[in-house]
Amino acid sequence: MTEIFTESAIHQKSPQEITALLYEGCMTNLEEAIDFINSKDYILANRKLQNANDILQRLGAGLNYDAGIIADQLDALYNYMADKIVEANLNKDVKIIKEVLHSLEEISAAWNQAMKNKTADPAAGIRKKASVYEKSVLTEEY
Repeated sequence: MTEIFTESAIHQKSPQEITALLYEGCMTNLEEAIDFINSKDYILANRKLQNANDILQRLGAGLNYDAGIIADQLDALYNYMADKIVEANLNKDVKIIKEVLHSLEEISAAWNQAMKNKTADPAAGIRKKASVYEKSVLTEEY
C-alpha cells in the first residue's frame, strides 16, 4: 500500500474504505510478486502471492450475503482468483498473475466508483425513501 496506517487510523475508516484498502493492498502484492518473479527472487514472490491470497480470504470473509446475488458472485470470483494465485505461485507464471490483477483492478475501480456515487449525495437515498413513503401514504384508502 502506498500509505502506512496506524491502528487508530484504520478504526476511523468505514467498512467500505477498508475494503478499498484491501483491494489496493492485494493489487500491490500482485504487482510486487510480478517484479520478484521477473528478478528470479522466488522466495519474496511467494510471500507476496501468499499475502495477496490472505487478502482475498479476508475480502471473502467480509461479504454481506444479505446484499443478494452480488455477494455470491464476488465470493466465487475471490475463490477463482485465489486458485489462480496458487497456480501462478506453483508455476511462477506472471501471465496468470496479470490476469488476476486485471480482474482485481476492475473490481476495485467499480468499488471506488460506487463509493463516490454513494458519498456524492448522501441525502438522496433518504429523499428517495421519503418520497416512496409519501406516495404510499397518500395513495392508501382509509
